[in-house]
Amino acid sequence: MRHQNSRLRLKQKPAHARMLKRNLVTSLLLYESIRTTKKRAKVIQPIVDKLVLVAKKKPAHLAIRTINKTVTDKNASKKVMEVLKYRYEDRSSGLTRMVPAGARKGDNAELVDLSLLEGKDVVVEEKKEIKEKKEKKTSASKSDKK
Repeated sequence: MRHQNSRLRLKQKPAHARMLKRNLVTSLLLYESIRTTKKRAKVIQPIVDKLVLVAKKKPAHLAIRTINKTVTDKNASKKVMEVLKYRYEDRSSGLTRMVPAGARKGDNAELVDLSLLEGKDVVVEEKKEIKEKKEKKTSASKSDKK
């Protein structure tokens, strides 16, 4: 029996639903925040988690192939491999946040703002490390001159 075993499905025809999911995931990865209906957001949340997990676990060439099966833009694929992979290296799941945004005027559908969580910013940390190394070198060279 299938009691309380629900699936996250969209109401469109299968091919249309598949492309809708791909486009939503791509937009979320590129822009890091989108406004969509609550149902669509629930459907794409696990997809985003899986893509980042694949980027972290698999070797680069296999991860890129897997990501490109879902994502429709090369820049989104690059962003997953170069930015998001390192931003969420400490997290295993739960990479997105849904914030209610009211209802759509025409059909009263529940809208949410779906966004990626803020993780550690690798680029900023690397810049801080470089500054600290430079400061140590300059302070060491000044102490040597005295």
